[in-house]
Amino acid sequence: MQGFHKLLVWRRAHGLALKVDGVIVQLPRKASASFKAQLSRAVDSIATNIVEGCGAATQREFARFLDIAIKSASETEYHVLSARDRGLIQEITHSELNDEVVQIRRMLYGLRKKVRLSPTANDFN
Repeated sequence: MQGFHKLLVWRRAHGLALKVDGVIVQLPRKASASFKAQLSRAVDSIATNIVEGCGAATQREFARFLDIAIKSASETEYHVLSARDRGLIQEITHSELNDEVVQIRRMLYGLRKKVRLSPTANDFN
């Protein structure tokens, strides 16, 4: 359908994944490996589903992948909140990551709406 590199929402999701990777490396030892892995998978899933959607054969299929990316953004938001509440990250780190994931999710909602309404693949660049 289109190249994912052109989408600002993908660039921001990719940037968030890189930021979260940096945070995960600095998490204290008391953070379980499974928690770290779940956070990593959730944040990676946002950008990954955008990429997969860009390769979809139909607008409907692309919208379905965007739905999954939205759900992954919500999951990421929860894991970031959980990390804060468990004392694994500082409030400032939580605030920065949370603000970014909320913005990305809003962008995904907007893109999904455009994709659903667009008769052709290139109408939402």
